[in-house]
Amino acid sequence: MNRRTLIATPLAAPLLALPAAAQAVTLATEEYMLPSGDPGIEVFVRNKRPEEMTRFVPARTMLFVHGATYPAHTSFDLPLGGLSWMDYIAGRGFDVWCMDIRGYGRSTRPPEMAQPPEANPPIVRGDTALADIAAAAAFIRQHRGVPRLVHMGWSWGSTLMGRFAADSPATVERLVLLTPPWLREGTSPAAAGAGEQLGAYRTVTQAQARQRWFQGVPEAKRAGLVPPGWFEHWAGVTWATDPEGLRRNPPVLRAPNGVLQDSREYGQAGRPFWDPAKVTAPTLLVVGEWDRDTPPAMAAAIFPLLTGSPGKRLVMLGEGTHTMLMERNRGALFATVQGFLEEAAAA
Repeated sequence: MNRRTLIATPLAAPLLALPAAAQAVTLATEEYMLPSGDPGIEVFVRNKRPEEMTRFVPARTMLFVHGATYPAHTSFDLPLGGLSWMDYIAGRGFDVWCMDIRGYGRSTRPPEMAQPPEANPPIVRGDTALADIAAAAAFIRQHRGVPRLVHMGWSWGSTLMGRFAADSPATVERLVLLTPPWLREGTSPAAAGAGEQLGAYRTVTQAQARQRWFQGVPEAKRAGLVPPGWFEHWAGVTWATDPEGLRRNPPVLRAPNGVLQDSREYGQAGRPFWDPAKVTAPTLLVVGEWDRDTPPAMAAAIFPLLTGSPGKRLVMLGEGTHTMLMERNRGALFATVQGFLEEAAAA
């Protein structure tokens, strides 16, 4: 295990009408490369917490996992308007972690990604991603001496975290599913450019990412959806995580196709990747009004199936897309999730 400790930074007050936070808090940041269990594959995790925090409890210890195309740390910990979502949660007294699954961000890219995509079948399927999550979660539980964590996933990460919570209920304190996918008719928007025959990975340009982001947003609302410079900032740091793709013209981001193969196979069989009835943790589902990747109907289909989840809830936020955590109205998302987290922390 490789560890890197970063200089602690002061947390400023939230901007853009985010919910009021406590007094400025100094955050400590640490980064680790964790062994995945497979030779040569390491998983990147980042931690933020109040510098003075010495006591750790399940209700205030969280792990966040990204979606099908982009890594976690360049979205969850992206300082927009001077503040990242990770900063915001940590600044309210939480021990917050995020991770990049292999093939994404700063985690190891499997050797198939050094070859042409058509040379290999889709890589990093759900079971492989779950193994990476299990490795990171086990490390955090052991490192902090806690039996359970709060698990939060975005998009595909919601599918993975839902499956993890269903398979390992004793280790999950609470579950947050942001824009969760469910069985769909037709092709996932993430498959744009992947081709009919899926190779090991696909490539995405920044122009494709922007187009996908704004799908479903009324024309009159598009200009105000994302503050000036935010998309460019996110795209710059995200595409920089793939030096090989950055050398192409135009630059591309490579993303494993295992998630798309899973979606095809499970969709064709008419069965989901996870069973909500097996989840026993309190669960929050959040979706945006304008989400076209995982429309609100998907979260609505999951909700009644969470028969074993106490205190479950479903929230649809107005004027938000699949990427609402980096949009002007992100404050509503932050407040919704924080209220769910803090009701447990105060209990």
